[in-house]
Amino acid sequence: MASDTPNFEALSVESASVVTQPSTWQRVLRNGSVRLGGSVLLVLLAIALAAPWLGTVDPSLFDPASRDLLPGKAGEITTLEGETIAHTFLMGSDSFGRDIYSRVVYGTRVSLMVGLATAVVAMAFGVLFGLLAGYLRWLDGPMMRVMDGIMSIPAILIAIALVALWRGSLLTVIVAIAIPEIPRVTRLVRSLVLTIREEPYVEAAVSLGTPTWKIMLRHILPNTVAPLIVQGTFICASGILVEAILSFLGVGLPPDIPTWGNVMAEGRAQFNEYPHNIFFPGIFLALTVLAVNILGDGLRDTLDPKMAKRV
Repeated sequence: MASDTPNFEALSVESASVVTQPSTWQRVLRNGSVRLGGSVLLVLLAIALAAPWLGTVDPSLFDPASRDLLPGKAGEITTLEGETIAHTFLMGSDSFGRDIYSRVVYGTRVSLMVGLATAVVAMAFGVLFGLLAGYLRWLDGPMMRVMDGIMSIPAILIAIALVALWRGSLLTVIVAIAIPEIPRVTRLVRSLVLTIREEPYVEAAVSLGTPTWKIMLRHILPNTVAPLIVQGTFICASGILVEAILSFLGVGLPPDIPTWGNVMAEGRAQFNEYPHNIFFPGIFLALTVLAVNILGDGLRDTLDPKMAKRV
């Protein structure tokens, strides 16, 4: 005869497994890719914030007598007051006698700002359009045809055309890079909304007469956050890279603004003789994009339920 006494040992093991199950935040922090990519980005962020102290001189200062110096060579810099001071060029100097080290350090600010701002703008409009297209059936067709039309044009061509139409500025570059990314976010959010709106809790909210805007904001939008975070990291990396490409082609930010793309564009004519003009900003650019992509892969592995089961 079976005993009615509960198995306290089994219950205790089951309860312990429930209690010790790591939260989403703990799983994110335990991921090696997240730690590696996040650590590199934190260092770059610290460099960007401390640029006025880390930069040895103003990145716009120059001296014709100190042109094309190799890394570690001593030269001179002319201050805004017209005074000439001795200076050691840690990463060499460009063809105008400007300190490449200071320009690379200050360029970290611009690149991170462009990447983050591009991701925020693209995510904001993409989420709005995706929610409307996915939930409002009558708006789905026309809006997605517009998005398909934008996606049919290469992103770099759209960015070049928009920058050419408007005056080159930081805001112009951010908008020009963000517009081609909006359809990708829109398609992602729309696909999620099409699935979520069929869930029982959404149907229950509709049957209770809950306003449409409240259903989208309270019941649908929170369930799209995890994929959007992952997508945002890739948009940030793409924004940093496209900004460097635009500046390298001479259609991005003005040459007087220190960006990695501008530094490389000014040094490409003398690459054979002075490769350091491109090498140092290129290393920072590649390291930043790689760190953001590694962070995005780690977030995808931990936030995506399908990937999390494999890890």
